[in-house]
Amino acid sequence: VQLQAFGGGLVQAGGSLRLSCAASARTFSTYTLGWFRQTPGKEREFVAAISGRRLTYYADSVNGRFTISRDNDKNTVYLQMNSLNPEDTAAYYCAAAPNRIIYSDTYFYTARSYDYWGQGTLVTVSS
Repeated sequence: VQLQAFGGGLVQAGGSLRLSCAASARTFSTYTLGWFRQTPGKEREFVAAISGRRLTYYADSVNGRFTISRDNDKNTVYLQMNSLNPEDTAAYYCAAAPNRIIYSDTYFYTARSYDYWGQGTLVTVSS
């Protein structure tokens, strides 16, 4: 499975961006998809995830500002980011995990749960 993320850029605080991630998976609709972000010197941080059943999960820091969605016809997952602030500046990575039995919601929040990763797309929020 190959993932390609795009849509990053420079935006002023309070602005919006939409990230997209296109996947090559043949059974895309069954995959769990996630977005993570990382800044230099820090661990990769969970942002949002969406299951094959379209259940969504968000980090507390973005809940209410970011929205994850998927278009299975286009094999694409999106991250709509509103009310951006400088603390959102990071490289954003999309990730995918094949359908499997999930015993706990912590699965969605954990980077190790995801088998496939796209390249990062940089989001810079200026104050």
